[in-house]
Amino acid sequence: MQVKINIDGGSRGNPGPGAAAYVICDLNGKILAQEGHFMPHCTNNQAEYTALKLALLKSAELGAKELFIESDSLLLVKQYLGEYKIKNPDLAARMQVIRQLAAPFTLHIKHVLREFNKAPDALANKAMDAKESLGFNPLTNLPEDTEIIKTPSANKVNGVEVTPVKRASKTAPKNPQQPDLFGDF
Repeated sequence: MQVKINIDGGSRGNPGPGAAAYVICDLNGKILAQEGHFMPHCTNNQAEYTALKLALLKSAELGAKELFIESDSLLLVKQYLGEYKIKNPDLAARMQVIRQLAAPFTLHIKHVLREFNKAPDALANKAMDAKESLGFNPLTNLPEDTEIIKTPSANKVNGVEVTPVKRASKTAPKNPQQPDLFGDF
């Protein structure tokens, strides 16, 4: 299933109370899910990243396979696409979660002007005004980031289990004598 997703996030005070919002529609424009997720304390960038994370979780719940995502956060879009570096450690950790969630999808993301992203903006503002999350067909399960990140085994390389190589003991002399190659000359 293909879906169109608009995401937005905001914070009053930056940092301060904020909200992350997504609106997921089928390609005919029918709303499948929309949610404004209240965040008691966040920055606007944390809210934008959270909006993408929540949209990915909900898309998986809906069984979507191909996502067309629009965001008015140029920073988020450019960082997701790898065109901008992520210098903030918190945002880098959030992007790691987002990339894990995005892996099963065919994902298209683009930047749009704020005027073309009014629905999630209004939803985020309603959640901030109400100081609670609200929406239609919201997420039923919001896993912790630690449940999403799959840490690779220390002994796996490219998905194959490897065993440590046993090396010769380190009891060899520290300064071995160089053999005399020309001793009889």
